[in-house]
Amino acid sequence: MVSSEFSDRPLKKLVLFDVDGTLSPARQAVSPAVTKALQDLRKKVVIGFVGGSDFVKISEQLSVSGSNVVDDFDYAFAENGLTAYKSGKLLATQSFIKFLGEERYKTLIFQLNEFRNGMINVSPLGRNATIAERNEFEAYDKKQGIRAAFVKVLQEKFADYGLTFSIGGKISFDIFPQGWDKTYALRHVEQEGFEEIHFFGDKTYKGGNDYEIFSDPRTIGHSVDNPDDTIRILKELFQI
Repeated sequence: MVSSEFSDRPLKKLVLFDVDGTLSPARQAVSPAVTKALQDLRKKVVIGFVGGSDFVKISEQLSVSGSNVVDDFDYAFAENGLTAYKSGKLLATQSFIKFLGEERYKTLIFQLNEFRNGMINVSPLGRNATIAERNEFEAYDKKQGIRAAFVKVLQEKFADYGLTFSIGGKISFDIFPQGWDKTYALRHVEQEGFEEIHFFGDKTYKGGNDYEIFSDPRTIGHSVDNPDDTIRILKELFQI
């Protein structure tokens, strides 16, 4: 039985979205067209996002005209769900350092460059790259496999740490404890009684950071190329 707070939705379904490349271009703001599609969709189903970035970064991308992102979505899952909100209320948080232990964490972080509460995000290009530089690196990486090679070395070096390495976005990859991929968010919703849980993502291939939740038997996965593709599929599926 779906929570009474969602009784106004005619369809007892949950639709979850990746952020970068699915709802907005990587690290950029959501478009008015996507915002309108989400508002229309929310009249029919329960909606949420599952992003790898921290809550502040996701809020900057998805907040429209100063609105609070936790009011615009029924569920808000930052850092793959390690920071979780339902109906605007904080549910839970978890910590990478607590999981790994401080000494092991220091060994791992020594040569890496961005720490989030639930993961380390590594960018071979660097965090201050322009959008043009990001696009150029993405094209180069597709041909040369820079990130994949980097991941392979780290997988071998830290094989006994119980970690997952996942490529996402245009310029980076994530490192997090096994099981702390985007399926972590499902533990917050699987007891809600939804008839279906849909997930939309653009990195749904094996090794991409949407792969685990996209292929999970608890979800119906939809692979998209960009935000316009997301809108197209939503209109086909839910007649918004």
